Amino acid sequence: MNQKFDLVVIGTGTAARGTAMRMRAAGWSVAVIDGKPYGGTCALRGCDPKKMLVGAASAVDLLRRMQGKGVIGESRIDWQALMAFKRGFTDPVPRKHEQSYAERGIAAFHGEARFTGPNSVAVNGSDLNARYILIATGADPVRLGIPGEEHLVDNEEFLALDALPARIVMVGGGYIAAEFSHIAARAGAQVTILQRSERMLKHFDPDVVGWLLPKFRSLGIGVRTGTVVNAIEKSASGYRAIASTGGRKQTIDADLVVHAAGRVPKIRDLDLDRGEIAATDNRLELNEYLQSVSNPAVYAAGDLAGSGPPLTPVSSHDAKAVVGNLLDGNRHKPDYRGVPSVAFTIPPIASVGWSEEEARRHGFRFRTRSENASDWFTARQAAEEVYGFKVMVEEGTERVLGAHLVGPHADEVINLFALAIRHDLTATALKETMFAYPTGASDVGYML
Repeated sequence: MNQKFDLVVIGTGTAARGTAMRMRAAGWSVAVIDGKPYGGTCALRGCDPKKMLVGAASAVDLLRRMQGKGVIGESRIDWQALMAFKRGFTDPVPRKHEQSYAERGIAAFHGEARFTGPNSVAVNGSDLNARYILIATGADPVRLGIPGEEHLVDNEEFLALDALPARIVMVGGGYIAAEFSHIAARAGAQVTILQRSERMLKHFDPDVVGWLLPKFRSLGIGVRTGTVVNAIEKSASGYRAIASTGGRKQTIDADLVVHAAGRVPKIRDLDLDRGEIAATDNRLELNEYLQSVSNPAVYAAGDLAGSGPPLTPVSSHDAKAVVGNLLDGNRHKPDYRGVPSVAFTIPPIASVGWSEEEARRHGFRFRTRSENASDWFTARQAAEEVYGFKVMVEEGTERVLGAHLVGPHADEVINLFALAIRHDLTATALKETMFAYPTGASDVGYML
């Protein structure tokens, strides 16, 4: 059956949904396609369910820190009850999405989409033709190319565990490893992180990461940097990670091995060649308007586009740019200035703007204010030993170039620095702002 639409959207995550809804509201005929339950990574397999688990782990952590400081009684995580709580949020999402598409007259298809031509895709026996096609399929775990790779579980499977295994190995040392290890360790698991590079969380400031690492050690999380995982083997008691550090072989036994080594745009099964869509090194070749350089009928957005940081707000921003370009012609370029990034460890670590190294490399003249502030009130009132910041301000203009935080409320306070960077608010303006006291935000003036 051949059906025609103004726009076909491949994916149903943040970028896909935002584009589909806006274009339908503009009077276009729209179809959406997804091979997984509707809702995308953030709502179903990433940010939101993860943060629900972090909430429980944070509550337990605070109670434990406050033992002997006015709080008594033990606290622990009931994993099954926590997962039931999480499913109370995630389970209704696909049905709600399908209902909202139906109410707006958006045609919804289930299955894996494949291009059959520059303006056409096929899905489960249906052939769809469109004036424009948006690819917003998100990202998949990068293939490691090691023996036993099939034994790894990904973020989706970890967030669906009915029971938490006792021994967990994380392959990789970025966001997923840091966040999941903090959750699992506080739920009673023994966690080991195997990181290929020489440090954890390499997208964050090294000094700030250094202030956070003692928290990993205090939780009993083993962090092995400079460690290459060569294979995963099935063993009598579970699994065995075969790794090497500095040429020295080592084995780590585990009940669960988690893929935490990064993600890449999910384009492998789209038959891009038939759609005349150019890609290099598993990335679409796009112009500055998020349009395919080889097929002007195709746009991309979100993690799949790979143009901005792989974050949900970026996906939403990309959707607005794509909608503007579809309606007005190519006039709208995404603007990724001041996009904050947070790893929801406990406490969280956050970053926005230039790193200190990047600022120097680009020739900025700036001053740096940096301090391990564990003796500040914000940390002491929460009995938290980890609190610190590094902020760079350009000489002359007083523009905030970058901010890097770790500790209580870092995930919220970083947004103030993001606002300043995106809208050219000066350090002076921030220092003159009267924030509610005592709050995490009221520390901002002292960080400048």
